Amino acid sequence: MLKQVQQMQSKMAKVQAELESENVEATAGGGAVKAVATGSQKLVSISIDPEAAGDVEMLQDLVVAAVNEAMDRSRELAASRMQELTAGLGLPPGLL
Repeated sequence: MLKQVQQMQSKMAKVQAELESENVEATAGGGAVKAVATGSQKLVSISIDPEAAGDVEMLQDLVVAAVNEAMDRSRELAASRMQELTAGLGLPPGLL
């Protein structure tokens, strides 16, 4: 049992390391703002189309929307990877 737990910890560490290097991308405003985040919910970059810079309030809203979408996709990616890892354990959904 202890060996299985150690193997699981090792596999989880590997998945977490992989998530660090995987990126997800989200856009807002028809691509005017693009946010890129890692699978471990770290924002990597924001790209803004210069034409979107005219209306500051709209631009702020677009940045927030793109970042939120990127973070949602990042969490979904992480949850999917953890679910794959724990599929054979019989744990309740959402436990890890």
